[in-house]
Amino acid sequence: MRSTRTRIAIATATLTASLAVATPGAALAAPIAPYKPIAPLAPIPSTSLLANPEKQTFTSPPTADAPDLTRDTYTVTVPKPKPKPKPAPKPAPKPTVTPKTTPAAPATVPAVATPVTVTWDTSPGSAQSYAASMLGTYGWGQDQMACLVSLWNKESSWNYQASNSSSGAYGIPQSLPGSKMASAGADWQTNPQTQINWGLGYIKGSYGSPCGAWGHSQATGWY
Repeated sequence: MRSTRTRIAIATATLTASLAVATPGAALAAPIAPYKPIAPLAPIPSTSLLANPEKQTFTSPPTADAPDLTRDTYTVTVPKPKPKPKPAPKPAPKPTVTPKTTPAAPATVPAVATPVTVTWDTSPGSAQSYAASMLGTYGWGQDQMACLVSLWNKESSWNYQASNSSSGAYGIPQSLPGSKMASAGADWQTNPQTQINWGLGYIKGSYGSPCGAWGHSQATGWY
């Protein structure tokens, strides 16, 4: 019986020979050999390792030399660290010099004016003279002076400090209350002229003239 390899080699040679040509013309003229089927391959014996690949075994020697892992010795030299440079010393801080400041000259304080003491004659005669000089300012003649003297004689006797304890009236014209005379001046309590100015204005506005005020006072007892 021929082996499988021999049979494959014969079939290959036969196919090659049938296809070989000497020249293109000869290939076309030569008859093509009839196809011969290849005989089937013989089965692989059961005892062959190719038939039972899973049953293949490999046996290693009972003992194996251990691998040599010994390395050559070597020395590692670590360089010494370089010393750190010392920092340069910081210069000592310069002392701060505070400039001397020249104190500012004190502000000039204005001189306080010495209060002027105003003195005037507070007598009844002086008060009547002043009142007579003011009649023309209100449009009156000197004929009104007699009525004015009589009116204020009855009220205060021309005393600038006359005070009515029951009513609170004050001064030559007996203003009620006395603080009304502040409209004529802040010194209404001590200045007869301030009191007279206020009194003449009151008579002008209420009675028209000193004689009209005197007539009302005689009829009613007040003005």
